[in-house]
Amino acid sequence: MSNNTAIVEISQTAGRFSSSIVLQADHKYIDVKSILGLFTTLVGNQNYELHVHGTDAEEAKKALAEVFKKHGLNVTVVSE
Repeated sequence: MSNNTAIVEISQTAGRFSSSIVLQADHKYIDVKSILGLFTTLVGNQNYELHVHGTDAEEAKKALAEVFKKHGLNVTVVSE
């Protein structure tokens, strides 16, 4: 898996939505729309939590869950 490809695709997918999309990794929270934040946070076999809030949150959750899965990244979409 090329992490760069995953990062760009995750960021571009997130950018299509107006919702706030935050990735939690350990005790760090990063804006998924920030490519730089993803570069410093997204490393292989880690479990991530995705927090999505906003008017198009349901669509954003589905789209991002698919991208994470496609790239073999473990993510739990948190329903709040």
